[in-house]
Amino acid sequence: MKLGLQVVLWIASIFFAYKIYDAISGPIKFNQIKNERYADVIDRMKDIRAAQIAHKDVKGIYSNNFDSLVKFVDEGIFTLIEKRDSSYLEYDRTYRIDMLREIIVIDTLGFVPVKDSLFKNSNRYKRMANVPVKGIEDSTFQIKAQVINKNGYNVPVFEVKIAKNIILFDQDKDFVEQENETVSVDGVNGPEIVLGSLTNVSTNGNWPTIFDAPRQ
Repeated sequence: MKLGLQVVLWIASIFFAYKIYDAISGPIKFNQIKNERYADVIDRMKDIRAAQIAHKDVKGIYSNNFDSLVKFVDEGIFTLIEKRDSSYLEYDRTYRIDMLREIIVIDTLGFVPVKDSLFKNSNRYKRMANVPVKGIEDSTFQIKAQVINKNGYNVPVFEVKIAKNIILFDQDKDFVEQENETVSVDGVNGPEIVLGSLTNVSTNGNWPTIFDAPRQ
């Protein structure tokens, strides 16, 4: 009886020790996995942002689908220009004198492929639509672009987003639920990682600045 009781106590001790260890290590491991995946996703979103800004610079609007955005990077051309101030004298019939007119002269310096300018020798832009998380590589970001009226002006806007539930698909559901409710200055707030906005003129993401620092 005594030996059996000792065995039961040892088993109980091991069980509770494991539970305590799991309670401590579980959130730590979750945060590590979460931050690594967020960093990969945000890096991909930064590529999308660079391509979208270039698209707007060249075409005046943002792309509303990834096929056209990738095609633009493949075929798009930046026109390199130089702006300089200049002036000339023009006869004014009202005052009957020569008056100085100031103008801005725009010179075309050359042309550069968008692909070379943004991505150099990398072809990673071809995978912009895909979420860079192992196991869900076929999942894609949601992308939308439109023109909104802002203070009387028609302004192009775009938004790209992905749900945290997709990024953290294989993680503890309780931890993921808590993460979806995050409200913090050093966290990604809300249930999605979002780039841009369809209601405001912005090309920023909803992630904290820590994800903008160079990765080791």
